Amino acid sequence: MSERTVISLQEVAQQTEERWRDRALCCQTDPEAFFPEQGGSTRAAERVCMRCEVRSECLGYALAHDERFGVWGGLSERARRGLQRGIA
Repeated sequence: MSERTVISLQEVAQQTEERWRDRALCCQTDPEAFFPEQGGSTRAAERVCMRCEVRSECLGYALAHDERFGVWGGLSERARRGLQRGIA
């Protein structure tokens, strides 16, 4: 595979990622709800996620990139760790 082909594949992946982010409901919401202080409630963010059309893409991104903070795809850090332990 040529270097140009690899760059093109990376560009396509990045554009695809940006497309789902553009449709994410969290972009229209207070970002602090998705990154509460330690011990804070994640309920407000989870409610937004439950209505979001790109919830699965968001969760997939968080799992693939080992996002350790915040609510992604409707799951808190703790819930994602549990999910990853169950998969691994």
